[in-house]
Amino acid sequence: MGGLPSWLLRKPDIVLRTSDPDFLAAVDSWFHVLLPMVQPWLYHNGGNIISLQVENEYGSYFACDYTYLRHLAGLFRALLGDEIFLFTTDGPEGLRCGTLQGLYCTVDFGPADNMTKIFAKQRKYEPNGPLVNSEFYTGWLDYWGGNHSTKDVKSVTRALQDILELGANVNMYMFHGGTNFGYWNGADWKKVYLPVTTSYDYDAPISEAGDPTPKLFAIRNVISKFQELPLGPLPLPSPKMKFGPVTLKLDGDLLNFLHVLCPDEPTHIHLPLTFEAVKQDYGFLLYRTRLPQNLTKPTQLWVQNSSVHDRAYVMLDGVFQGIMERGKEAALFLTGQAGSTLDVLLENMGRISFGFNQSDFKGLLQPLVLGQVALTDWQLFPLNIDALMDSENRVFETKKCDVKFPSGPAFYSATFRVPGPAWDTFLYLPGWTKGQVWINGFNLGRYWTKRGPQQSLYVPGPLLLPTGAPNSIKLLELEHAPPGTQIQFLDRPLLNFTIH
Repeated sequence: MGGLPSWLLRKPDIVLRTSDPDFLAAVDSWFHVLLPMVQPWLYHNGGNIISLQVENEYGSYFACDYTYLRHLAGLFRALLGDEIFLFTTDGPEGLRCGTLQGLYCTVDFGPADNMTKIFAKQRKYEPNGPLVNSEFYTGWLDYWGGNHSTKDVKSVTRALQDILELGANVNMYMFHGGTNFGYWNGADWKKVYLPVTTSYDYDAPISEAGDPTPKLFAIRNVISKFQELPLGPLPLPSPKMKFGPVTLKLDGDLLNFLHVLCPDEPTHIHLPLTFEAVKQDYGFLLYRTRLPQNLTKPTQLWVQNSSVHDRAYVMLDGVFQGIMERGKEAALFLTGQAGSTLDVLLENMGRISFGFNQSDFKGLLQPLVLGQVALTDWQLFPLNIDALMDSENRVFETKKCDVKFPSGPAFYSATFRVPGPAWDTFLYLPGWTKGQVWINGFNLGRYWTKRGPQQSLYVPGPLLLPTGAPNSIKLLELEHAPPGTQIQFLDRPLLNFTIH
């Protein structure tokens, strides 16, 4: 689900990346639109596309469906002709299920891996033609709650030199770091669910902000030993700006704005449904029910089989009670009166995008249980928060609501002016806990200051209005805001601080 659309999961029993007829029908429909656009740019038509990859690291997926790979290869050839050059790429352990006769086999590995052994494996599946490392890892991605991942310059350049001395070919992943704006981060599954940070800087040779790094110059130096470099200087880093602090005002609890966040009638259902079943592809979905009985003693709210996907913010009569998190068994206990409103805001933290994974449904996969009673009679509110974040929208200004200092999901906002030209900058949220940020209506991504390692969010200069013009910033803080409700803009990123 790193690239496949989540609407595929509206058929709950679909088996992705296999010869399941429903999946192949979606692939065929998409390729019949996409591939004719590619055709004029193929190498033999005078374009610059020299090869096309069939699937990606398919040998790491559970299915091992050769019928599916043959279908894909046949589709490429039917729509683009037999002249096209098709290839696959897999890690060394994935070659058995990821390769197919007639598709050129390449491998991927990083600087710490045994190059000789891995290229020997490629030769076993591909006796002729060039050796190719199609994903040479210059760094690695970060997970919320982990440390910032780095690969030192010496190990990267030493391995690169070894590859080039062997006469092999190499493609760097990543060469340029990036950003998972909005809700677009993926996740890994390594015995536990590991959502990826907003920053995809990746410790890459070119940074998230597009700047050359020492790693780039070292790589360039290695390449110069094997071929002549282009003439002329490299571009300089772009200017960055630093300013602030900016103080945000509390607009109100999320529940105060439910009628505009979900303007349509909620779905009424006996047992809760997933995001996919109510066509909520990403973001947030609010589940609402009522306490079935008086709870005079603290009673546990829980769910079987880690069925909260991925993070739930629980409120009782509007008062924040705590968090339930995928894979975490932390107990949550409630007291209250029969008929009290129980709201559970579910956050989709990103779908699993690599490896031996099944379909990653979001929301409540099984009913919540209070004590020993499964809760029923739910209202489901799919939230379209982004629609309210346009800078022209006045809903937060006109809504009359209690502006007590809250805990739990709440909106904050401010306007600010930049001190000069609108250069790139990095938003820093000291003391804030976790949430989502919009600048001038653009969804900048998630922050999770309390968990780290990422502490700042990249703000590209083109998102900002220059000197004198008011810029808007809006935050959905999901847990706790700091007393001062301030933010700052820095001239360099903070990516490496984790609170364990």
